[in-house]
Amino acid sequence: MIIHKKNPMKYIIRVALIWILILTYSCNKETIVDTPYQIGISKVAYYPSIKIIGAKFVSITEGQAYDDPGATALLNGDTISYTTSMTIGATDPPGVYTINYSATSPDGTNSDQRIVVVVPASVVVDPVIISNDYSGIYLRAATGVTSTWAKLSTGVYIVENPGGSSGVGLLVVATNYSANNIEIPVQDSPYFGGEVSSSATTWNSPGVYTWIYFAPGYGTGPRTFTKQ
Repeated sequence: MIIHKKNPMKYIIRVALIWILILTYSCNKETIVDTPYQIGISKVAYYPSIKIIGAKFVSITEGQAYDDPGATALLNGDTISYTTSMTIGATDPPGVYTINYSATSPDGTNSDQRIVVVVPASVVVDPVIISNDYSGIYLRAATGVTSTWAKLSTGVYIVENPGGSSGVGLLVVATNYSANNIEIPVQDSPYFGGEVSSSATTWNSPGVYTWIYFAPGYGTGPRTFTKQ
């Protein structure tokens, strides 16, 4: 350190004051928060995840109680509780029921769904319905797009892209509860974001059917499909 000859004591005092200020600032500096929930002044948001256990689509017979396998809900790796929108008992009438499973944290909510079809007791013993199998791929010539049917149980099918347009990967339940009559019963669809259904229609030889598909964003014109 170089001390000026004119006033060395004044210079020393100035340096000492500077160091006092530096040390004082260092001692009073705010501690930086670093926890799983906050880094500095920024809060860490944790959103829950939830996934149903078992199949997305389930079919049971009228009069049968449904044993729900439930769901797994996690928040930051830890198991948390969740809620369901409904339970299905032995006295519930035939229909298509969408169960919503929701998990919530202070930062938000996530959900998953299961669709349970309660089939009329008379359908599962009908020899005609038992023998029917409408599984397969169907082409809607108007759009050049296909729709795929997969049999879930007697009289119940999972149909992909029921509108034969932009619904590839989107699913609904269709039923065959009498002779060769088919339809999409009213149901709350998580795939289409609301209530869906169709006009009732008859399966015509050689594997042609026409229905009107009612869903959010869809028109009300008839749609014709032919089995490939």
